[in-house]
Amino acid sequence: MDGPVGARLKGRWQSLPAMMLGLAAEHPDRVLARHWRDGAWQALRWGDFALQVAAVAAGLRRLGVMPGDRVLLVCENRPEFLVCDNAVMAIGGITVPTYTTNTIADHAHVLRDCGARIAVVSDDAMAGRITAAAQGLGLDALVTLAPGPAAPPEPGIGQRLDWGSLAAPAADVAALMAEVSHIPAGRLACLIYTSGTGGAPKGVMLPHRAMLSNTAGITPLLAPLLKPGDCYLSFLPMSHSYEHTVGGFILPSLGLEIVFSRGADRIAAEMAQFRPAVLTAVPRLFEVLRARIMAQTEKEPTWKQRLFARALALGLRRLDGPRLGPVERLQAALLDRLVAERVRARFGGRLRAMVCGGARLDPDLSGFFLALGLPVVQGYGQTEAGPVISVNTPDFNDRRTVGRPLEGVRAAIAGDGELLVQGELVMDGYWGDQAATDAALQEAPGLAGKWLHTGDVGRIDEHGRISITDRKRDFIKLLGGDMVAPAKLEALLMAEPEITQAVVAGEGQPGILALLVPAEGAAVEAAVKRVNAKVASIERIRRWAALDEAFSIENGLLTASMKVKRRAVVERHAAVLLALQK
Repeated sequence: MDGPVGARLKGRWQSLPAMMLGLAAEHPDRVLARHWRDGAWQALRWGDFALQVAAVAAGLRRLGVMPGDRVLLVCENRPEFLVCDNAVMAIGGITVPTYTTNTIADHAHVLRDCGARIAVVSDDAMAGRITAAAQGLGLDALVTLAPGPAAPPEPGIGQRLDWGSLAAPAADVAALMAEVSHIPAGRLACLIYTSGTGGAPKGVMLPHRAMLSNTAGITPLLAPLLKPGDCYLSFLPMSHSYEHTVGGFILPSLGLEIVFSRGADRIAAEMAQFRPAVLTAVPRLFEVLRARIMAQTEKEPTWKQRLFARALALGLRRLDGPRLGPVERLQAALLDRLVAERVRARFGGRLRAMVCGGARLDPDLSGFFLALGLPVVQGYGQTEAGPVISVNTPDFNDRRTVGRPLEGVRAAIAGDGELLVQGELVMDGYWGDQAATDAALQEAPGLAGKWLHTGDVGRIDEHGRISITDRKRDFIKLLGGDMVAPAKLEALLMAEPEITQAVVAGEGQPGILALLVPAEGAAVEAAVKRVNAKVASIERIRRWAALDEAFSIENGLLTASMKVKRRAVVERHAAVLLALQK
């Protein structure tokens, strides 16, 4: 492993399973994860985790998995995900984690593209979907995590077995640890498929060094905030590059205990029960949480609503100025105890970092939580970069930026405004797609070496903090030649309580058009007017239409990571947009 990150890691760990098994050897009795099973919370200790990794690694070898073979992993967040992920990598295989919410067609695309010979899935229902997706492709083996009798082979499936049958009865952990110590940092660890917002998902080739680079860059930022016994609530899907790297490797390596959430409807209760120190989330969760807080506030007596509004206003003044006067500081301290402290208690009262990634977080939305004393920080990344590129920290937080690049990451702005990234975190390329690889990893005028061309337009301020303004390819060129950034408008529209989803269009038109999904029972006209009052004249929504159907994974308008497929939305509602143009 070359470079500064490699220098720090030499003599320690060169691969992800070497790190995880090494940590297990150092503190085998410490709890790695907690999960809900058989009506109670069960604990998985690091030592037992290592035994299971060795047992599953041996079982995969019996199935014929060789170095370089791809193993599809389709299951919810649970300990078996961590075990299988590390077992595959430990024997030189390549993990291909995919979403449980994928359609059969999505699974078929991934299977066809990566050529996986083994699939590990959560239950019989998922096994049926993968079997359907594998028709005409074939799988050597299909493993279900749920226990049960051996299933007869199905057409295209070599053999069916459950998790218990896969694991070897007696595995040699010491021998596996010796083996993983020789895995080079440049070996391919996993294929993480892109969300497919701009076309068919591509398999991002991430070597061990990419995630280890993320680990080395995040550790000095996060470690000072942590205390013994801290835990982390995991609910973003581990098939997403963000949760896969941060939740599956970085946070456990820092000593945080993983609590696998039982689902979105249980998060509030689990935060109160486990009092996590760290939470990772995407903007949608913050939107939901703000809506819940405001809904609960509206049920309170008028005098309590006024106290909340005053606490929020003073909190925003503390963030943005002008500075509070002596009397206002006393008011703010009192309201913090009476109002904000109670809100923080709903999150467990022990949060030291709420890290948002995956998409742009509107500054007004993050400002709401920061004003109440909740430590929301925004980061930025891409699957193609391990995925974390930059992040704010609670003590150096500018909510209008995505923070400074991690140590060892080089960032630059190209002549056309595109953000470029270079470092050990960058992918090897796209699986089986040299043309796409060459387009993403190329030289830039005036800069040495090849750079990851992120496709995002941004800037870097005098403090080294990155701001992302839009996607390069998504700019809308209006009839008069003006270029409009859709992401900004869509974020402003969705920040209005009457609008839950928005897509703007207008390529070649006199003005911007908008497709809006209203909140239940809401009229959106007033919201559009408020947004139009905040933007330049060329950015104003000229015409809009309210849609009856929300964008969802089921109708193909949301990716599995909850990103809107703008192109698909525009194509689906082409007739509506045509009517708006008249």
